[in-house]
Amino acid sequence: MRERLFSQVDERAELDQLAGLRVNYDPAAAPEDGAVAIDGHWHVDAGTTVLGHERPGPPEEGGVWATACRLVGEYEFADARILRGAYRPGGDLLGRNMLLEARFFGLRFYVGVRVTGIIDEERDTLDGPERVWGWSYQTLQGHLEQGRLSYEVIKDLRTGQVMFRVAGYSRAAPIGNPVIRLGFLLFGRWTQQRFYRNVQARMADLVRTAQRGRPLPAPEARPDGILLAPSGVRPNLLEHLTRGWIHPGR
Repeated sequence: MRERLFSQVDERAELDQLAGLRVNYDPAAAPEDGAVAIDGHWHVDAGTTVLGHERPGPPEEGGVWATACRLVGEYEFADARILRGAYRPGGDLLGRNMLLEARFFGLRFYVGVRVTGIIDEERDTLDGPERVWGWSYQTLQGHLEQGRLSYEVIKDLRTGQVMFRVAGYSRAAPIGNPVIRLGFLLFGRWTQQRFYRNVQARMADLVRTAQRGRPLPAPEARPDGILLAPSGVRPNLLEHLTRGWIHPGR
């Protein structure tokens, strides 16, 4: 683990290092896709928010579903007060490494995730067919958590209703620093659930305002090609005084 004080993290260098990290847990022991976990003590979460409606049938060009898919693909729905992401644009979404900055009471934790699943399908459900697009990432070595999180945009082709679904499983990773371990024990789950609620509310708000004609936010590439999401967030002077831990999990 490396610590930084009075300085900003070099996102480009840290992103390069993520390529050499592995997923930090055994998916065979986790509650994958509704299966019973071999190793217990996992949190399993799911939440769905209605974003709007279109005409029944396939998604409309420029409609609610397409708008939401763009926001999900660019990680614009993230709540910057809790989590920010850095990644390289272009190339395949599958396999994308992302450096996440988890923020909590003036502390910063820099952890890695990798996109390991793409959802792009039409599903048959008991309520009728659905058109679904999204992706999921898994936590890498050094993350404070172990687990997988998925983000899906869903259109009910029968009714035209469009939804945003966040679902995943997680548990605390081994953390060597006793202070960080205690803080995560006390506040980690609360912060995690707050993030789930906030991203669904933010997504609904972004889609509503876009449907009223407001331009969609879009990440801006820095000169080194790195994208920071959500867009429009700039560090303030006090953030240079915050303490950051890079890959604090063991």
